Amino acid sequence: MTARQLQAELTLVLRVLLRQPGFWVPTVLFPAMLYAFFGAGLAGSGPAAGYAMASFAVYAVLGVGFYQFGVTVAQDRADPFIRWQRLLPGATSAPWVARIVAGVGFSAVAMGLVLVLGKTLGGVVLADTGGWGRLVMITLLAAGPATLMGTALGSLASARAAVPLANLIFLPLAYLGGLWMPPQMLPETVAAISVWTPTRAMGELAWAALDGRSLPLRFAAVLAGWTAFAAAITWAAQARHGKLNFG
Repeated sequence: MTARQLQAELTLVLRVLLRQPGFWVPTVLFPAMLYAFFGAGLAGSGPAAGYAMASFAVYAVLGVGFYQFGVTVAQDRADPFIRWQRLLPGATSAPWVARIVAGVGFSAVAMGLVLVLGKTLGGVVLADTGGWGRLVMITLLAAGPATLMGTALGSLASARAAVPLANLIFLPLAYLGGLWMPPQMLPETVAAISVWTPTRAMGELAWAALDGRSLPLRFAAVLAGWTAFAAAITWAAQARHGKLNFG
């Protein structure tokens, strides 16, 4: 894969998405709106306000991965242009790398809106000003696994089923991960499941970054496992589609 090919693929991905503002604008704005309506007011002040902001920042990047890229991958499988594109010479990994890069970019916008509201509306004040930078870095790193989980969903689901399935998976994951309420407030059974979810791992990493604590290696390993799992599903499903379509 050359830099020129990657640039061309990234340009294509961005042009396709930017020409559909009715699709990507709500995906980027919704987490910030949800935080403004509920998270900023209900979290109160002090450390809880910062944790709520970090939780919605993770929620933002997860939503971009599931809805913006999960759905588009499912739609691409039925697009004649995409089928023709795959017959062109070049590295087959380039379109997927371009999707991840674009996913991180859109995630940065969605996450940035939440952080701005956290500062202005939620009144979040961090004792350690470096916490803002650490939170941004960890949240953007989480955008990669989130995008891969979205592409895994889109690689398995049809274009019509992608949105309902994204809702069916994304919303429970947000709840199980403690992104809507502190993990200690979850029911005991739910809390036991929570520690093995990718959303809880993303949340724990974000909360630790906010506080300046050492990143919990256990949750880093859980997230790495889910990332590898999502990448394997995407690869296997796309290989199967390629074999069915092109032999």
